[in-house]
Amino acid sequence: MTDTRHAMDVAIGSYGIAPEGHRLPAETRLGPVRLQVTDVERSLDYYQEVLGFRLAHREDGGATLTAGQDARPLVKLRQRTGAASAPAGGRPGLYHFAILLPTRGDLGRFLRHLAERGKQAGAADHLVSEAAYLRDPDGLGIEVYADRPRSAWKTKGRELVMETDPLDVGSLLHSAGDSPWDGMPSGTKIGHVHLHVGDLQRAAKFYHRGLGLDKVVWSYPGALFLSTGGYHHHLALNTWAAEAMPAGDDEAKLLEWTLELPDVQSVAATAESLEAAGYSVERDAAGDFSSRDPWGTPLRVRMKQSGRG
Repeated sequence: MTDTRHAMDVAIGSYGIAPEGHRLPAETRLGPVRLQVTDVERSLDYYQEVLGFRLAHREDGGATLTAGQDARPLVKLRQRTGAASAPAGGRPGLYHFAILLPTRGDLGRFLRHLAERGKQAGAADHLVSEAAYLRDPDGLGIEVYADRPRSAWKTKGRELVMETDPLDVGSLLHSAGDSPWDGMPSGTKIGHVHLHVGDLQRAAKFYHRGLGLDKVVWSYPGALFLSTGGYHHHLALNTWAAEAMPAGDDEAKLLEWTLELPDVQSVAATAESLEAAGYSVERDAAGDFSSRDPWGTPLRVRMKQSGRG
């Protein structure tokens, strides 16, 4: 494990760098991610049988997935016939989207489920969280994780401490107890999205200065982590992609990720902040808006509504 002897016990508000202008409210949360896949039936088999999502809605060439008994959509799949899978080295756009489980025991049960099905996964201890990493049939990256309590987080100066250390799988399996994995439990969320970008400074201008996310971790090699409300990250950005060009229309990719804000005033203020920073914003009749980062990755910002699709 990383030496944190010089780290201070974390206190909310004691770390991070707020943007100078507009700042997203602490109540901001992530909404559904929308993915383009090459074969929706193949993807549904994986997302249900391996990951444990519940199919909430089917439509021609698409599907909506939820967790447990929850009504809120988490993942939306859209088929593009003839599309190619994502390249192994990555390109600007999705690195992974991250599914946050309610408890550490849930993550242990998920890991045991993967082992029973003979599925391989990467694994890491990030100090603030513990995580497993997979790729769907099209090569799209997925993280499944559980948070450590905030009382266990550490800071160094104004920066939250995050690392990529070996995961104690045995401890997680012990935390699972004897209960079987019965799919993604109620209370599962999209915890964060991690994107490939071409340049961290340009990305910070869009996501920190324009959108209004706080910087939380900025010394991790080639990466920047941002959030609201003192969370370890709702968004991660990295410059690790092997390809310089974003995914094309004929590739499996992230079609859109979503931020949900507490009220219409917050949505409007965020749109105005992005425009003031020099970015295009497209509003719709409902008051939501969409925008794209400098590499064309789409983002939708909307007001939070219970059970909204």
